[in-house]
Amino acid sequence: MAQLSQSLDAQQLVDEVVAFAPRLVAALLILFVFWVLFRVTRKGLRLGLAKSGAHEYLVRLLVDDVYRVVLLAFAIVMAADQLGFNVGTALAGLGIAGVALGFAAQDSIANVIAGFLIFIDRPFVVHDWVRVAEHYGKVTEITLRSTRIQTPQNTFVVIPNKQIIDQVLVNHTKHGQTRVDVPIGIAYKENIPQARATLVAAVQDLEGVARQPAPDVVVDALGPSSVDLKLRVWIDDASRERPVFCSVMEASKLALDAAGIQIPYHHMQLFIENVDERVLSRVAGPSAAGNNDG
Repeated sequence: MAQLSQSLDAQQLVDEVVAFAPRLVAALLILFVFWVLFRVTRKGLRLGLAKSGAHEYLVRLLVDDVYRVVLLAFAIVMAADQLGFNVGTALAGLGIAGVALGFAAQDSIANVIAGFLIFIDRPFVVHDWVRVAEHYGKVTEITLRSTRIQTPQNTFVVIPNKQIIDQVLVNHTKHGQTRVDVPIGIAYKENIPQARATLVAAVQDLEGVARQPAPDVVVDALGPSSVDLKLRVWIDDASRERPVFCSVMEASKLALDAAGIQIPYHHMQLFIENVDERVLSRVAGPSAAGNNDG
């Protein structure tokens, strides 16, 4: 009897394996078909996105990550259905878990959405010089979650993409040449055309200053103690903005000193007109009385 029972169990196991084998083969075939589909369509999707002007990182992300994961998810669901799993219950559980995860990671999701907007809108690309709030530097890397910049001090700054979308961003590289404005103040007694000629001659041959457009000087304001000029020069390389600003400032100071043109200190002049003699006598009274007592 024991031998007969073992024979029946073995036969039952063989029958179950034989019955399950087609399902397993079908599941494996589904996985293989989706893998072939990904390999065949990946190159075409890459070319299509590249021709549309999408950023290289975004192309790689959408094709190698998002597209591959979506196909894999469909393949696993269909394969699991062939193997007899209750796919509906599993998907419902995953949906609940996804909602909970979404609430827990709201900031990360917002940064990812902002990252997609940056890749689509392309307000800047890698190697552009940008300013976001108080941060200024060269963009070294753009990811879905954050943007990394290298500052002129060679520090590394990581800015969440949501903050970049919400802030005013200035791109110093987008249109090629960049204008550098250097404020210079001269005394009211000085001749403005002479100062303009002196400043232009001092900076037009400086390293990093573009020949075209040529440097120029405009009157920016009439300040309390000086005529405020603005020396405007153009540069071809945005990475030279700070060095050129400093060299132009130094050259301007030396040129004005050599030409005898005064750069005044901030000061205030007080003019008193038509003061009644009685007021003056009252102001001078205690002082004069003290002198008489002495």
